[in-house]
Amino acid sequence: MTQQIIIKIENLEKSFGKIKAVRKINLGVYEGSLFAFLGINGAGKSTTISMMYGGLKIDSGRITICGQDVATHLDKIKHQIGVVFQDSVLDKTLTVYENLKFRAGFYGIFGQDFKARYQELEKLFDLAEIKNQKIQKLSGGQKRRVDIARAIIHQPKILILDEPTTGLDPGTRSKVWRIISKLREDFKMTIFLTTHYMEEAADADYVTILDKGRIIAEGTPLELKTQYATDILHLYDVDESEVKKLKLPYQKIHKDFQVKVKNSAVVTQLIVKNPELFQDFELIKSTLDDVFLAVTKSRPGADISKPKTTKTQTEQKS
Repeated sequence: MTQQIIIKIENLEKSFGKIKAVRKINLGVYEGSLFAFLGINGAGKSTTISMMYGGLKIDSGRITICGQDVATHLDKIKHQIGVVFQDSVLDKTLTVYENLKFRAGFYGIFGQDFKARYQELEKLFDLAEIKNQKIQKLSGGQKRRVDIARAIIHQPKILILDEPTTGLDPGTRSKVWRIISKLREDFKMTIFLTTHYMEEAADADYVTILDKGRIIAEGTPLELKTQYATDILHLYDVDESEVKKLKLPYQKIHKDFQVKVKNSAVVTQLIVKNPELFQDFELIKSTLDDVFLAVTKSRPGADISKPKTTKTQTEQKS
């Protein structure tokens, strides 16, 4: 079955005075996928998200969600999306239950319908023990669970997460991601994610990296690592004269050597040809952190948005 595009952004632009926050963005998100939208602070991520849910007016371009144009069918679209903002929007003076009940009413979910929906969310987000606690008494992780529950109270098709785990400790971040993974697996929810934690984007189906309002790199995590990063081969207890024979970029670290290699297949070939160099070695695989640093540090104006070896997501599905 062919996947359908559930979010489509075409030539999107947004300026604040003379500052162009978003510049001609084009992207497509497939239904049921985890789409990572990355960039440094001020890259235009949150501005783009704000235009997706109607928080900011579009200057030019178009956003289509579930087949509906944001500019003309925003009310319908709001029933198809849920948003978890960087900062919690929960009412601190109300309890967990009261916050969810109030939000449900916004979507016309009342009485027994709300009670049934709350029971589902209570089980999914482990809310039983904090049901009657006021938000101001909760920990950061507890608040985040309630934020996500609030965002999906109306059972949307799309969940937009704007840096959902910023400020949380590793254990709490892991718990939050278990919930997000369950939403994808059990409810086939599409996840549109912005994050500063590259390891969270590593499991994405597709990654787009934004810088100064422009898309500067895109592809699957594997494609991006292949195009923009290299693995590092550590060689121990060898002579530099032997390392030079590999004819690969390297640097000396104390008594050992770091050699840049494209992938593990290259290392396999090197082992066959030069077994004497591999008595003690270690291969460190490249990560999305390496990709992110490489592309965001590229010189201004460099055209790296369409790597020769990387097709766009739309091209891959055609």
